[in-house]
Amino acid sequence: MPEPWQSQVEALGRFIRSQRRLANLSLRELAELTNVSNPYLSQIERGLHEPSVRVLRSIARALNVSAETLLAQAGLLEDPPPEEADMDVAGPTTEQAIRSDRFLSDAQKEALLAVYRSYRAAGPTPG
Repeated sequence: MPEPWQSQVEALGRFIRSQRRLANLSLRELAELTNVSNPYLSQIERGLHEPSVRVLRSIARALNVSAETLLAQAGLLEDPPPEEADMDVAGPTTEQAIRSDRFLSDAQKEALLAVYRSYRAAGPTPG
């Protein structure tokens, strides 16, 4: 049975891979943007290595994802990132609901999250 931390590292790797694919970046392109070696990034994506906070921040910048989101995915933050905190409703946030939907693949979840985040970033629509 895998250690709980190992499953978190593997989930982080899957999240980074799906975000990289959503950004239409090859592993080599991400390596250039982050100044992190291609083999090391590959190990991170496969859940074989625990990245440092510096590396996570660099990946977050390159993928246009908040560092807090990556840190939360890595299990290094206990509270949800500010963009995920929704004080107006009781229960799970929209992002938490998408992530917990067992009928969606990881790729589908990340695609939905990317669209949701883009709408949130654009702000409310008039009228």
